Amino acid sequence: MKSIKVGSAAFEALVNRNDQGRRRLQQKVSGILESVRTDGDNALIKFTKKFDKIELTKKELKVSEAEISGAYQDIKPELVETLKKIIKNINKFYKNQMPKSWMMKHEAGIELGEKFEPIEKVGVYVPSGTAPLVSSVYMTVLPARIAGVKKIIMMSPPNKYKSIDPHILVMANLLKVDEIYKIGGAQAIGAMAFGTKTIPAVDKIIGPGNEFVTEAKRQVFGYCDIDMLAGPSEAFVIANHNINVDYLKEDLLAQAEPHKGLSILVTPSKKIFNIFHKDPAMRGFVVKVKNLNEAVDVANRLAPEHLHLMVKSPNRLCKRVSNAGAIFLGEYTPVALGDYVAGPSHVLPTGGTARFFSGLNLRTFIKSSHVISYSKKALCASADWVKEMTALEKLEKHWDSVRVRCGVAADEAAAVKAPVAKTE
Repeated sequence: MKSIKVGSAAFEALVNRNDQGRRRLQQKVSGILESVRTDGDNALIKFTKKFDKIELTKKELKVSEAEISGAYQDIKPELVETLKKIIKNINKFYKNQMPKSWMMKHEAGIELGEKFEPIEKVGVYVPSGTAPLVSSVYMTVLPARIAGVKKIIMMSPPNKYKSIDPHILVMANLLKVDEIYKIGGAQAIGAMAFGTKTIPAVDKIIGPGNEFVTEAKRQVFGYCDIDMLAGPSEAFVIANHNINVDYLKEDLLAQAEPHKGLSILVTPSKKIFNIFHKDPAMRGFVVKVKNLNEAVDVANRLAPEHLHLMVKSPNRLCKRVSNAGAIFLGEYTPVALGDYVAGPSHVLPTGGTARFFSGLNLRTFIKSSHVISYSKKALCASADWVKEMTALEKLEKHWDSVRVRCGVAADEAAAVKAPVAKTE
């Protein structure tokens, strides 16, 4: 592993890793998105041929019922049973996250509250490179279903058989995904954001992907919502001298396994530092710090996707963590558990965006509306406050909408206008 020092140029590059190569990527993705926005299905067919080497017709963009039925014949029956057990396990976690609408009496004649509703249409992106990421299906679709999303569509790149991997199709079918399309990359994000003749536009796009997918999500934000910027996998491990070195080694190798995966080890232990710094088989970075408190400070600056606390008292250290997608406590909680079966979604913010994004959860699929109710007496009791603020901001009609309800004479509206300062 490559050694870097806190505060060095290499360390700052890690802190700002989400900016690397951004301008060139922005231009490429922008061109793809504009083509999809203006040319719709034709652009999707063109890019699928260019990037995936697959020729599809407009009719073939959507996965058929026959393809879904045939997918069950191409996977092991026992795997279906395993998937059902995992679904049940994840269900238990998310059912505890459902927010409830509420109202409260603020003062006499005033009630305030919040009303929660599920987002109507969600688009899910599921990567499928060298292997089908079946776990990304249930880690995204299941919380959307529990939240009550009315329509879910899914995008995944086509394989050489002009379909989608059968494992992905079966998982999507088990979770009752409404529509599935054979489209990958930035063009898939554009299709969900803008809509085409074949594909409906959605209200929110979720799911992980490569740098093109992540940048596309960033650029379409505003046309629709997105969950977060979830790019290549990354793990940050804080370890001290009394941990099992074999466990640590396998954890670091596991997170460096995906394409462009990033592993970072931070340790106050000279022994641990030397073991991993001198091992040519290890990829990623190792940082030597003075103590565990400094290690957490480094973690908070880097804001990693996965933060694994392999220390004797992980709960104590966890209290000081403020920036991390998910936190794993102790030697017997490898990140792989969170990736597949623990319960919380493995779709997490990467590239340092855990400073302001949360991991995918039930609230990802819920929007809220503020609810406000005033009686006439309560309204008029607050009228003077409104009058003063509308005068300050020169919004006389706002005051009029209150004045007329409280029986204030129209000629008093003149008092709303803020005085104009005289010039010498």
